[in-house]
Amino acid sequence: MENNDNMFWTGLSPDEAREALVTKDKSMRDKQMTLKEAVSRFIKDGDNVGIGGFVNIRQPIAITHEMVRQGFKDITLSFHSAGMAPDILAGAMMIRPDHCSIKRIELAYWAHEAFGLSPVWRYLAERGMVEFEDWSNYNMSARFKAGAMGLPFIPSRGPLGGDICKTSRTKVIDCPFTGRPIALLPASNPNVAILHVQAVDKFGNCIIRGTDATCPEIAMASAHTIVTCEQIVSHELVASHPKDVMIPFPAVDAVIQVPFGAYPGACRRHYYYNGDHIREFHSLVTPICKGGPLDPLKAWYEENIFGVEDFEDYIEKFGNKKLMADKAAESYNCERLA
Repeated sequence: MENNDNMFWTGLSPDEAREALVTKDKSMRDKQMTLKEAVSRFIKDGDNVGIGGFVNIRQPIAITHEMVRQGFKDITLSFHSAGMAPDILAGAMMIRPDHCSIKRIELAYWAHEAFGLSPVWRYLAERGMVEFEDWSNYNMSARFKAGAMGLPFIPSRGPLGGDICKTSRTKVIDCPFTGRPIALLPASNPNVAILHVQAVDKFGNCIIRGTDATCPEIAMASAHTIVTCEQIVSHELVASHPKDVMIPFPAVDAVIQVPFGAYPGACRRHYYYNGDHIREFHSLVTPICKGGPLDPLKAWYEENIFGVEDFEDYIEKFGNKKLMADKAAESYNCERLA
């Protein structure tokens, strides 16, 4: 495909991604800023937004709250497995389509494991409100890998074992070496990645504990990357443990310390997920899928997103007792797995 074929490249084309990398300011500079500033500066209408984390682990919830407050138009969401992050963005589209709208979603899985498939996804899909491109977890990760490597595609046998070829832009060719069929997956190069990690220095060197969830590839594949973290640590500490750096500073454009920035999801070594709050959100959406009123969901957004100044105000609503209980639950799980 030609570089100007926007029907094929839903984010940056490979050539545009390479140009963005070449021209990007890769100096080691202080990238700390407010969440409001980062979202306003780096997320634009029509962008392809890559979402990091995995299901309920390290979802960039604080960033999605700020995106909803500021509003967005015709964005594409790209992720392999996610839960509350796309829920928050798409739920805003349900109640205020004039303020927030999603054009397309490229994904492998949108659900919450123990809580089932997202009712927000069901609502959008059944009404044909959003374009969907279905992939597997591995294939979506491979697409980000291709983008991070600066390649226009990556070969894979994965799509040949099911119906992925029928639901995606996969191309099947005869392998020039073996003569057997091989699938080619188009690279994914989002305009901006949104991620939450455990720790990062002011330059953007990120430390991730537990599964990395393809976050390094998403960051390296994207033109810009916004990172929230539980803690900003000194560069000296990061430099003394270079093997702990999962995402290097040149890939990162904004660094914001937001404790509990993945809540009500989990963040390894910091807090367990809040299942009651996730179920509460879903309980407001499920009746709407069956023709129920939007008002209860609108009230949730007014109370938790539009009615607060920032994510810290939202977190304060849970109370110290509940937050400490979820921190203790994660501490217990870490001890069991140690």
